[in-house]
Amino acid sequence: MELRKDPITRSWVMTGDEPTESAARSETACRFCPDSPEPTQVISAVPSPMAWSARSMVHPAPLYHIEGEPGRRGDGIYDRMSSVGAHEVLVENPRHDRQLWNASDEEIGQFLRLAAERILDLKHDPRIKYVSLYKDYGTNAGQEFSHPTSQITATMFVPRRVLYELRAGREYYQAKERCVFCDILNQEERQASRVIEARGDYVAIGPYAPRVPYETWILPRNHEASFERTGLSKPGLRTNLAALLRRTLQRIRALTEGFHLVLHTSPNSLHPSRTLGYWKTIDDDYHWHIEIMPVLATKARSYTFKEVYYSPVSSETAVKQLREAKIDG
Repeated sequence: MELRKDPITRSWVMTGDEPTESAARSETACRFCPDSPEPTQVISAVPSPMAWSARSMVHPAPLYHIEGEPGRRGDGIYDRMSSVGAHEVLVENPRHDRQLWNASDEEIGQFLRLAAERILDLKHDPRIKYVSLYKDYGTNAGQEFSHPTSQITATMFVPRRVLYELRAGREYYQAKERCVFCDILNQEERQASRVIEARGDYVAIGPYAPRVPYETWILPRNHEASFERTGLSKPGLRTNLAALLRRTLQRIRALTEGFHLVLHTSPNSLHPSRTLGYWKTIDDDYHWHIEIMPVLATKARSYTFKEVYYSPVSSETAVKQLREAKIDG
């Protein structure tokens, strides 16, 4: 497998002729349960009376490999490089039935802290440009493992969606000397029509222009570009953020089973680029957040809608339904 860059959209695409059979399909026993006989390499773990509460393991079929150099090179007008990086599975809970929406807040807090530790550790590698944390849940969302897990990928490039945010954040800051995410959150809290719930320093909102029905963002009220700095220094991560994440996922799952969850944090500013301008003000103009994209079975739309996001439910209606959804605790 290798990475190739689209010169028009500037997206990196992983491609090759390797088998695409999912590691989960060959699962006979859960390799992530504490008593698993599967020899999966453990990278880090949060200790607890049960031996561990959350742990990070090498993905059994990684897309990215830590060994080697990316070897970025030209191919005429194109760019390509090897799939060097890291690919880990974050086991959220030792129990097979304790997902993020039915675990305790302390258990979720331990998982979030481990995520912060793994992101910071991977960013110490000067080759790494970005570390992504994501969770796919549900058959239609591409769920890979039955055990409660999220995944981390560390790459030699910044994903395109994050690049859009970095550039927009920098331009907004240059014009107004304010963080666009802070301004969004301040306006949403004033208007209150798209706020789902707030817990301490964290707020869940329906974005003004949703890409899919019931899209939800969770943001910290206090400005911070880096999730890992928050995760390793703020005690509210284990209480307020954990509770808000649990309750938000309960709300979403009351309406649909599947979702994509992605953490958006700052790129690897421990090794800033000398040429890309967004690194110069990133601590002032970027704001970490979690994006949750529910997966719904909807009627197919024409090709036009594939170029423009289409949400048949407005944010205001979606937030009203999410607020009214039945949740536990």
